[in-house]
Parts: sequence; structure tokens; C-alpha cells
Amino acid sequence: MGIETGGQSFPLSELERLDWLRLIRSENVGPRTFYRLMKYYGSPRAALTALPDLARRGGASGPARVCSRADAEREIKTGQALGVRIVANGEAEYPERLAMIDDAPPLLAVRGKMAALTKPMIAIVGSRNASAAGIKFAERLGHDLGAAGFVIASGLARGIDAAAHRASVKTGTVAALAGGQDCIYPPENVPLADAIMADGALVTEMPMGWSPRARDFPRRNRLISGMSVAVVVIEAAQRSGSLITARLALEQGREVFAAPGSPLDPRCEGTNGLIKQGAAIVTEANDVINVIRPILGQPIELAEAPPDQPQPPVTEPRGTERSKICDLLGPTPVAIDDLVRTAESSPAAVRAVLLELEIAGRLRWHRGSQVALIPME
Repeated sequence: MGIETGGQSFPLSELERLDWLRLIRSENVGPRTFYRLMKYYGSPRAALTALPDLARRGGASGPARVCSRADAEREIKTGQALGVRIVANGEAEYPERLAMIDDAPPLLAVRGKMAALTKPMIAIVGSRNASAAGIKFAERLGHDLGAAGFVIASGLARGIDAAAHRASVKTGTVAALAGGQDCIYPPENVPLADAIMADGALVTEMPMGWSPRARDFPRRNRLISGMSVAVVVIEAAQRSGSLITARLALEQGREVFAAPGSPLDPRCEGTNGLIKQGAAIVTEANDVINVIRPILGQPIELAEAPPDQPQPPVTEPRGTERSKICDLLGPTPVAIDDLVRTAESSPAAVRAVLLELEIAGRLRWHRGSQVALIPME
């Protein structure tokens, strides 16, 4: 998705970049919430000012934690010492395809060659506990796709990821990180990360000093698939992270390929399952190239930026209206359209109340633009 910022022009000024960073680092503000706040208030500065009242009206148990200017400046300064650049969704260096997904990071912290982010990418992912044959195939595929002009995207994990990165270091590869730029995981891949930056890049949406946790890796995986035209899976057990990447790729409208493997090898259960479900079989680079070339040959239609216009005044829902909307919410997901209709309220009023609950940490979003209330403890 293209970011809607009320006529925001790019590139950002350093002051605007600071405000963006403060907003995305504030409590209960993820990518989707960031975009909703920007659309509703028109600027990060206005959204930052509104956060405390939104949290209070949403029923937060305590005051909203808003990222301070000092903390944001410290993060930028710490990153700059490592050569980190912070790139905003909408700036020229931001990966074009990543910007099209619903939950694209508003900001990416990047080290290495920015040019690698603007070239067509193909993701190669797979088992951490890979077989020798799987690693050899990942290396061959990474090398051949790189020689054909593609940047290889992966997650810097052990096994297949590392093999794909190694094979494409000279032609360009991008590693998506689950932690901060100063918290490379696994530690033994620090030398590989350093080598990647010569002609490729390391990207993350996480702050400096952030050590990756288990739940951060699926979040990282959406960056791998989101940046790419296609995802190739080489060896993946059932319920593996690579299958999560494949699922995200399908949801994002990306092509998915899988390397067939022995039915006797548990590491191939996931890839063989993908093939049964319709994933294209890959045994050589041309299997991918022949599908991807026509896709890249089609013009990508980008939404034109709306002309600058004054933001409409923010209208707050009335007290009784707010109560009625909140009373209709519960632990069972409900569609926003149904909420508007049942509450006999305006979409703007419903969105305002949902923002308040979201900033208070009391709202959970589900698929299909459905929402549910998180019970207060």
C-alpha cells in the first residue's frame, strides 16, 4: 500500500523523520496503527499530541508511553555510528514492493548499499537444519539468480538462508533482521552480515539494541516476502518459519516456488506439501526466471499522490456514541462495517473510538478488517 500522509512530500526532513520515529516507537503503535493515525490526524506531530487522550478515552490502565524526542534522537545517533540510515515508506530508497503490503514498516533501518533495495528481489528461504544437498541447491540457485540480475532476499538464518546469502554476496543480497542492527542473530553470521553490506544491505524495522525474540521472526518474515517478487522454499519441515514466509507471500500476492525433496526426509515435508497445494516446482533458476520476467515486464501502476489540501477538522465522537460503540465490542471479532451499521454511527466516529482503544492496548485486529476487544485484567 502507498502511505497516506495527507499530502506529505518526500524525502522527509530530519525533523519529520524524528517525528515518524517517535510515533512508531510509542506504545501500542504498530505499522497499521501508524498509518491509521497519520490518515486521521494528517501528521505525526498531531498524532503524537493526541496519543495520551486517545489512550485515556480508550480505557488504558495508565498513561500512554510516548517515545520522547531524546530517545528518538539517541536511536538515530547510535545507528549513525554504525552507518545506519533510516528510510521512510515513500522515499526513493524504500523497497517498492514492500511499500505495497498492508503492514509495511513506516521506517526501515538500513546498513549497506541502498541501491540493492531498488532492484527486483527473489527470496530464498528454508530449513536451518538443512541437508548438504539442500545447501548446495540454495547456493546454486542464489548464484544463478544473482547472475541473472536479481537481488537475493533472505533472513540471515543458519542453513538455507546463509547459503543463499553467501552465493549472492558479489551480485547483491538483502538480509532482513529480526533484531536491531547491532544485534545480529545468529552471532556466528556476523562475518556474513559484514560481507553482505559490500554490495547488498541489512534491513530491519526494530530499534537499536533490540535482541530478537521468537515472535519477532514471523514479523521479520513478512519483510522477506514483502520485498520480493517471488519466494523460493528449499527444505522446510511442517510448522516451520519458512512455511510462514510462504503463506505471507501468498497473502501478499507473490509467486511461491518449492524445491521437491525426498518423502522420507522430514525437512522436505513442508516443501512437498506446498507443491501439493499448487506451488510451482523449482529445480533450476530458469524455473523462476521464466515466470518472473513477464511479471516484471508489466508496468506497475502506482497510485498518484493526492494534491495537497487542508486536513478536515478531527471530529470526536459524542460521549453516548463512544459508549454505544464500546458496548458493541467484545472478544468475538466483528466487521467494522457491521459495527458502523449496528451503532448507527458514522465511519469516522467508529474509527476514532477504535483508535482510542488501540492506543490503550485494548483492541485486537483480525483478518478481514475485523476487530475484537481485549478484556481488561
